[in-house]
Amino acid sequence: MGYEIEEFCADTKQILQAEPGPTGREKVRRNLERLLKNPNFLAAECGPSAEPGIRTIYRDKDTGFNVLVHVYTEGKKGPPHDHGRSWAIYGQAAEWTDMTLWDRRDDGQKEGFADLEERETFRLEPEMAGMFDIGDIHSIHFPNGARFIRVTGTDLDTIPTNRFDLSKKSVNVGSRL
Repeated sequence: MGYEIEEFCADTKQILQAEPGPTGREKVRRNLERLLKNPNFLAAECGPSAEPGIRTIYRDKDTGFNVLVHVYTEGKKGPPHDHGRSWAIYGQAAEWTDMTLWDRRDDGQKEGFADLEERETFRLEPEMAGMFDIGDIHSIHFPNGARFIRVTGTDLDTIPTNRFDLSKKSVNVGSRL
């Protein structure tokens, strides 16, 4: 029997209560990689019969973290964005996701303006997880059929996040990723 979603959620809650900072989040990232090795979990949540779209499968009432499943039939290349006051951990379940990290070259003082520079790109393959801390700017690119699990520090629909437009050197504040 593999590492189950219930164990992952209980462990995540315990970790975040004891170590709410980057060290705790790194432990959650490693545990997500353990969960991604469970074929029964993957078949149930990310298998061929999984409904396309994004759905929340767990929300912790005490710490606020969320576990979401992303199932895509078509590939996507998303714009650079952050998760506002939250962090996010992406765990690849099927196919791959290229993650690009961006640095902001401006000081953030001019409203609506942002000048980004690409720092690095890396690929998440199945069973791999990547952590993006509070304020990290990243973009994602994945092919048709990609599936991943995303753990966030809070419900991102309830907080302001930034979405960047490279061609216009602009930033828009919103609450939906």
